[in-house]
Amino acid sequence: MTRLAVFDCDGTLVDSQANICRAMEACFVQHRLEPPTRADIRRIVGLSLVPAIAQLLPQAEAAMHVAMAEAYKNAFHAMRMDAALDPEPLFDGVAEAIEALSDTGWLLGVATGKSDRGLALILEHHGLTPRFVTLQTADRHPSKPHPAMLHAAIAEAGGDPAETVMIGDTSYDIAMAVNAGAHAVGVAWGYHEAHELHAAGARHVLDHARDLSALLEAL
Repeated sequence: MTRLAVFDCDGTLVDSQANICRAMEACFVQHRLEPPTRADIRRIVGLSLVPAIAQLLPQAEAAMHVAMAEAYKNAFHAMRMDAALDPEPLFDGVAEAIEALSDTGWLLGVATGKSDRGLALILEHHGLTPRFVTLQTADRHPSKPHPAMLHAAIAEAGGDPAETVMIGDTSYDIAMAVNAGAHAVGVAWGYHEAHELHAAGARHVLDHARDLSALLEAL
């Protein structure tokens, strides 16, 4: 039996909101638009870039959404090249939870709206790359809540939806799990509220990562 735990990245593994907000603000300023509030930006974390910007700027045409997505990427790249990125720490207890799951035979994966490069840099920085057997990003899949990322993770790991748990902080993560036929576990330390995660289909919402291993063993 292959037991697979798939994590979202931003808002679940790492607290990256400061850099996401700064890059999004920069791309709006570049296009001479009033930046959205940081609360609104946090609401779209988890979506792929073009759908995220479309949600922030629904009145704009599709071509503008694409152009602003490129501007966001450029802003983020410039921040990285200038060594101006804020730290993106692991949330409290995440490293220990990953170790505990790995030690008890769970295979681990990531499904994220980040790019391949962005995810690789974060995992490498925190020394987590060897822990994961499958990494799925927005570079190769439709945006959450489409189940393609999770389907690909399950296939690559040799798993089954019935033995797979998606762990995430947004309703997009939870809806993706439901759409893929997998278990959905929400985390309350990220960017959506617990009641939203329950409404999207989460069976459980955790307040702390230290409780994750025990919960997954009990599912």
